[in-house]
Order: sequence, then structure tokens, then C-alpha cells
Amino acid sequence: MELFSIKELDLANKQVFIRCDFNVPMDEFGNITDDRRIRSAVATINFCLDQDCSIILASHFGRPKGEFDPKYSLEGVGKRLHQLLKKDIIMAKDVVGDDAISKSKALNTSEILLLENLRFEKGETKNDAELSKKLADMADFYINDAFGVSHRAHASVEGITSHFDEDHKAAGFLLQKEIQFFSTLMKRPVRPFAAIVGGSKVSGKLEALVNLLPRVDKVLVGGGMAFTFLKQLGYDVGNSLVEDDLLEEAQKIMDEARRLGVKFYLPVDVVAAQNFAEDSVSKVCSAQEIPAGWMGLDIGPATVRLYREVLTDVQTVLWNGPMGVYEWDRFARGSNKIAHFVADSYATTVVGGGDTADLVQRIGLDDEMTFISTGGGASLELLEGKILPGVKALISKED
Repeated sequence: MELFSIKELDLANKQVFIRCDFNVPMDEFGNITDDRRIRSAVATINFCLDQDCSIILASHFGRPKGEFDPKYSLEGVGKRLHQLLKKDIIMAKDVVGDDAISKSKALNTSEILLLENLRFEKGETKNDAELSKKLADMADFYINDAFGVSHRAHASVEGITSHFDEDHKAAGFLLQKEIQFFSTLMKRPVRPFAAIVGGSKVSGKLEALVNLLPRVDKVLVGGGMAFTFLKQLGYDVGNSLVEDDLLEEAQKIMDEARRLGVKFYLPVDVVAAQNFAEDSVSKVCSAQEIPAGWMGLDIGPATVRLYREVLTDVQTVLWNGPMGVYEWDRFARGSNKIAHFVADSYATTVVGGGDTADLVQRIGLDDEMTFISTGGGASLELLEGKILPGVKALISKED
């Protein structure tokens, strides 16, 4: 699909509302620990500055309950933007209150106003029509550059678009890049094409797996979701995470892979632990011989070697979901080793946001991947074949 492009708009000396995704992780002291989403918005912001625009930036952060909470203020984001853009950032004290409205009306050419956390307004997540109108009235143009939240039908993402015609709304550079990558991946991948699918539950990846099967050559499964498949095969998986209500669906997926000629790989060994705890007693065992009462928390060394061999000849890799409990060092080895191999390969490597992006960033391999999505839930819905609510109104031509 093609989206209305920011390059096609006549932005000169106009006021532009840019919906960004500044929902970044912070430590207990309020320091931003990963500013990738902020850095990803810089290209679109700078393009508007080059057109002598006045700019209103808007984003959510965390999950405040529809009212002001200093813990969820965007002040820290404003400081980081100031460092990146080398420009003063005017900070509004609210979203559509008197302070934000007066400051938006007083904006001069090349000035930037950052609204407070959109979710301080109850109407944001409810896609409230009145809030959408108030946000739209602040600017001449609307730009969506917030891929990470474009799967949400929220006021600043979907509702606001109804107040701008096709000559006054478009996708920013980040959103365009995300949609282009995933569109190419799903329709014209360079083969062989392998999907590495992990994470804790099959339920979260079920639709994506079903949609991926006709498009890929190989599927490599890891993480907690693997044990639902292993149990369906008749293995004793101990106390490992299993979704018993999805055992039949797991069988259908394996049957469909066989019918389509897609190679479907499951772990042959795991790192099992007595308890779900970072300091639990652990050992490597066959996937068929997990002791009673124990649980698998990572793929084992034999599985790492197998998956490395399977990935040797692929030309495109999509990775969505870690191979184990990567947050704990003792159960992160499988994910880390796969990450290093994927990063070192000559294939086009696409990381599907969320936990996988966090994992890759933690071990310093983010610059080694071809593309890392800024949206976990949004990228998953694209893999499921859905059209995102925040994207639908910006489509200029469908495939």
C-alpha cells in the first residue's frame, strides 16, 4: 500500500500537528534508558522545520488514568528533544486546556510546542470526537509518525484524521518506513524467508503464525509458546507454560505447515528450572525429558546449534519474540546467541519490536539489524494481515 506522503504536502509557513510515539522506557530516577523512538521522529520534525513550519508534537506515555500524574509527564522527553534538535522546546502544561491552546496560537515559525501526555485526557483512549476536534483545531496539517500506536483507534491517531482532507494529512517518514518494510516482507520477500517466533504465549501470535505460513519457507519457534506445540506432540513438558485450550490450534498450525511444505522447527532441548525465579536451580535437558515439576525457561545449546544451521542459507529473517526469559541473565543465553547469529548474517533482518527490540538493544546489536520496528503490537497486527486504524485514513493507493 502507498500512504499520503509528508513530501507531497504544501507545508511552507504552516502549523503542523505531529503525532509521535514518545512512550520510552525510563528508570526509577526518570532517566530515559532507550531513546530510539524519540530519535526516530527527528527526521520528520526536521523536515517540517526546513519548511519553516510551527510544530505541535503530541504523544502518550505510560498508562495514566485519564488525569494528570507527574510520574507520566513528558517533561523528560522534552529535555531529550532539546538535546537532539538543538532547539528550545515549549512545554504545555496540559493537552487541550487553556495553556496548550494559548501556546499553540502564539507559536511562531520554526517553534516547537510539546503537549502534555495525551492520556491525561480520558477521551484519548475512547477516541472521543470532541477531543479529536480540539486537537485538530490546533493546526493546519496532521502528520502521523507514531507507528507504535497506530493499531489503536484513539483520538489523536484515528479520530483526528476525519478533520483533515487528503491534502492536509499524511504519514511521517518513520510510519512510511515501517509500513514499507512490512509490506515488502509480506508480499515480496527475498527467499529463503525464515520467521523466528517466540514469546510466552501462542495466543498472542496465533493469527500472525496463520498469516505467515503461506509466505515463509521456515518457522523457528522458541520461548514459552513452544511448550504448547511440544505438549501436543505428546512430550512431557513438566510445569512449563502451556495453553491447553490451544492444543488443537497448535496441531492445525503444524498440519498446515506440513501441507504447505514449510519447515517447522521446535526446540530439541531446553534450560529447565525448578521454579520461576532468577536464582532457581536449573539444568539443560531434552525437550522430551523435562523433569516433573520443572519448567523450560530458555532454549538449550543443541537448539541454538540447530537453529543456527537452519538459518545459514536464508536471505530474509523476521524475528518476533525472544527465545526465553531474556530479562534474567541465566535464561537469556539462547536469545542472545540467536541475536548474534542473526546480526552477523548477510540476510535482510527485521526485528518486530516489543521485547525482541529490547533484547537486541540490551546486548548492543541494534545497529547490526537491517530494521528494528518501533511498535510491538502494531507490527504484530501487520503480520496478522490487518490494516491499522491509524493508517487506514492515510492510504492513497492499496495493493
